Amino acid sequence: MVLLTVASRLPVRTRRKIMVATFDHGTGRAAGRATALVARQALRCGFLCVSGRASTVGTREEEWRRTRWQFLEQVSSKRGASIVTAHTLDDQIETVFMRILRDAGPRGIAGLYAESEIIRPFLNIRRATLASYAEQHRVAFVQDPSNFDRKHLRNRIRLEILPCIVAQHPDFPAELLSLARNAAEWRRSLEDLVGSVEAETGQDGTLRVSRSSLEGYDADSLRVVWPALAARASVVMDRRGTHRAAEFTIRGATGGAIQLSGGVEILMRRDHMLLRRWRAAAGGERRGPEARR
Repeated sequence: MVLLTVASRLPVRTRRKIMVATFDHGTGRAAGRATALVARQALRCGFLCVSGRASTVGTREEEWRRTRWQFLEQVSSKRGASIVTAHTLDDQIETVFMRILRDAGPRGIAGLYAESEIIRPFLNIRRATLASYAEQHRVAFVQDPSNFDRKHLRNRIRLEILPCIVAQHPDFPAELLSLARNAAEWRRSLEDLVGSVEAETGQDGTLRVSRSSLEGYDADSLRVVWPALAARASVVMDRRGTHRAAEFTIRGATGGAIQLSGGVEILMRRDHMLLRRWRAAAGGERRGPEARR
């Protein structure tokens, strides 16, 4: 809502190019009230507003995030527009910490500092600063109760774990951010390495990688290349998945498949490897022996 308020105060010529997209996850009354509030405020500001709603009610943060981003990307693609979000510096700190807990490599640890087409104007601003702005300018908003539910990892990190660590080690957030900046720089330098790999992303979010372009890479190199390739399909590989992908590339047989964390699978075809989300795969497709390991 702060982002919407700030956007409404931009010059008229800029405001004409802005539209608002809001998504109801279907998780309860608060979610519906929040979506309605966004739509009303967008109308008052003179913005076109597009609303979406989840067809099924998810129970996990990852499900909510995936359906929300699918909606935003569909709107963006249809309108030929960029996506602008209100992520803050606190979101980045939490994301980097979560990635470390999940044993992510340098690509994942870069978090929101990784190069992206997403525009995040508040990324260097603390959440408390936005809260103060909202109070000072009487910005209306809806606080969803799920933000305080400790069963979700991000909430435990935000409300319990990070405050305990910072109480003992005040420089911890700055150290996480420094680590993320170094990882983002490493990611940029890696793009030169993967530039020679023939890979194509599909409109359905799949990634098709030429097998011949991966020939000659040893396991260590593949453990660097695969996370960079997967990022093109908006997939973040953990360390275990990276090792499995490298091993499968070298030793996997045509017709085989492996499933990775996050609902992702890699299939070995005659001339290419296909990375996709397995839940979106066609029902009944036969798996190779690798899929059962």
